[in-house]
Amino acid sequence: MKYMQMALEEAKKAARIGEIPVGAVIVKGDEVIASGYNLRETKQNALCHAEVLAIEEACEKLGSWRLTDCDLYVTLEPCLMCTGAILNARLRRVYFGAYDDKMGSLAGGNTLFQDYCFQTPVEVYGGMMEQECLALLKAFFAHARGELL
Repeated sequence: MKYMQMALEEAKKAARIGEIPVGAVIVKGDEVIASGYNLRETKQNALCHAEVLAIEEACEKLGSWRLTDCDLYVTLEPCLMCTGAILNARLRRVYFGAYDDKMGSLAGGNTLFQDYCFQTPVEVYGGMMEQECLALLKAFFAHARGELL
């Protein structure tokens, strides 16, 4: 829960600057080695998802693209692009908050993750602090649409 709370704090940073509130942290042992939040609008770069930014930072810090002893905590189920980055980085475990029925690719209908995991196993745990993660997303989109909650 501690690390998911940290990911949620990263997501709040994104919300404060008008980005979709998704945050991520990468942990090795008991140490947070990287964090990130969405910066797609800020940087006008489709690759600037929280997970990708955190993976990039972790690789730089460890001096390796292999993150085999690391775990990712992210507030929203990763999309297909981020799932590809997770698999390529060889992360050990992924913990995510809210499920994403439209773009999520770990628990949804996309089979890339399940097919690839036969070669590179990654443990996945969904629904951690799901209500808190969903509440932040709902508030962000309601505000963007000018709605009252």
